[in-house]
Amino acid sequence: MVTNNNNNDDGGGGGGGGATWDALIAGDSSLAAAHTVYLFLGAFVCLYGLASLAIKEKLYMSEAMVAVLVGVCVGPVAARLFSPADAFGEHVDGVTLELTRLVVAIQCMACGVDLPGNYLWRERTSIFVLLGPVMVIMWVVTALGIHLIIGLSVLESLIIAACMTPTDPVLANSIVKGRFAEANIPLNVRLILSAESGANDGLGTPFLLLAFYLSQKAPSAGVATALGLWAGRIVLYQVALSVVFGAGVAWVAREALKLAERSGWIDKESLISFSISLTLFIMGACTYLGLDDILAVFIAGNVLTWDRWFNAKIRETHFQEIIDALLNLAFFVYVGSAVPWSALFSPSTHAPGLEPWRLAAFAAWVLLLRRLPAVVAMYKWIPALKSPAEAVFAGWFGPVGAGAIFYAQTAIVVLGV
Repeated sequence: MVTNNNNNDDGGGGGGGGATWDALIAGDSSLAAAHTVYLFLGAFVCLYGLASLAIKEKLYMSEAMVAVLVGVCVGPVAARLFSPADAFGEHVDGVTLELTRLVVAIQCMACGVDLPGNYLWRERTSIFVLLGPVMVIMWVVTALGIHLIIGLSVLESLIIAACMTPTDPVLANSIVKGRFAEANIPLNVRLILSAESGANDGLGTPFLLLAFYLSQKAPSAGVATALGLWAGRIVLYQVALSVVFGAGVAWVAREALKLAERSGWIDKESLISFSISLTLFIMGACTYLGLDDILAVFIAGNVLTWDRWFNAKIRETHFQEIIDALLNLAFFVYVGSAVPWSALFSPSTHAPGLEPWRLAAFAAWVLLLRRLPAVVAMYKWIPALKSPAEAVFAGWFGPVGAGAIFYAQTAIVVLGV
């Protein structure tokens, strides 16, 4: 038994107690910090769970918002119980990247699995418009706002705007799942927003890398060469092949599941957790192959349930929803504690262009211009949206969250921007 007293007189023998954390983990404060995280994260999830429905339906606060506020409270700005920068040191950006990758990938798998059958094919016109012209307009309008308001160069603005272009599947949960969403938002709107958020999180890669190639390759090799490299390496290989890979792996996995179920080889627990395991496999494989793992995971989720056999098997389990909720709460607590709030709002330390009035103006620009005008203008070419009111709602709802953090960390860690 481990105790918190400092009596070490027993010489480290077994049995009778007296061993302390200081004796067992001498000199390693990170392990003690980890147990503090377990304590407060567990307490938060339990307390939030007791009032989660009331918070969502009475206060209209999503779990992400509550978790970020808790992260701010326990982070270095307030209670100083946990600081990612102190816990992970120089590796904090890499840890944030991989944590975000895991959360976004699992959510994209959930989006794919939740779509009914061959929904992507049936709504291919709507998906094409949302992932094509609408997404391009979102990218350009966001970059324009960054250039005009924040004052960065055009290419710098395009790189940052690429991080903010995808709509976030994690935050999209607040209006596509749950009792409130089912009671107030039409099914067709929920489905198209879920499909879009899952697909375009994987399609943020070509936007980010186009801006990167233009800024890094074009000055030395020329614009035409940079565009050719981008089209070949990114569009044809990384993106297109990830669709083929995700679909192929999921088809093989689905047929193997059917065979195992018919033969009585697989138990219920393994069947229920299969989509999570498949997510991890695809993430690892795509990393080695140099493919877009987020897009491959989403496609795999949709192909896995293409004939609705897998949906029928897991319909009443809610296993993936439980994993999603726990990961999302933990992730946004981490985000709340990781953001350098003091540097952001301290007049003596914030960078030029990040003055509060500029940030407020840019936030208004994003909310009003990034997505809403494009969706409203093109809704007649988006058959999934049945009325102007649905177009306004879908245009207004374009959350920027975990996906944006993932691409921002990719730009920092992988591209060295």
